[in-house]
Amino acid sequence: MKVRLVFIGKTVSNALKELEQTYEKRLMHYVSYERVELPDVKQASSLTPAQLKEKEGQLFLAKISEDQHVILLDEQGVSYTSEGFAQFLANHELHNPKKITFCIGGAFGFSTELYARSNGKIALSKMTFSHQMVRTIFLEQLYRACTINKGEKYHHS
Repeated sequence: MKVRLVFIGKTVSNALKELEQTYEKRLMHYVSYERVELPDVKQASSLTPAQLKEKEGQLFLAKISEDQHVILLDEQGVSYTSEGFAQFLANHELHNPKKITFCIGGAFGFSTELYARSNGKIALSKMTFSHQMVRTIFLEQLYRACTINKGEKYHHS
């Protein structure tokens, strides 16, 4: 399976960078993984939230092609258990030949155009996390799902 993670901005914390790299390295044994780091919008503080979402949306859409199944990480999305997310990935791999692209938006979420382009939304939690932490949490859950689908002992039910 081909998996892409597209997100806005750099990870500042060295501890989070290390964790991201750890899980990205582990993922290489299970999926074809690509990380796409979009630059922060310049002069973002001078923009309204709606304008910022629009500009960020343009950056996302420029990196998404027709052959990608796009899932937004969004608080209004479907909530899965780890096993449920593993099943979601297994079903995608079985029934959808498209590359799956997961997107992590900026502080104000996604543009209307990106919502329209997406194929679905997943919520990691009802709680709010920093966008940098979401990357690490999502990568760990992606890795966990891969190990569940391979029947490995990383996850304990």
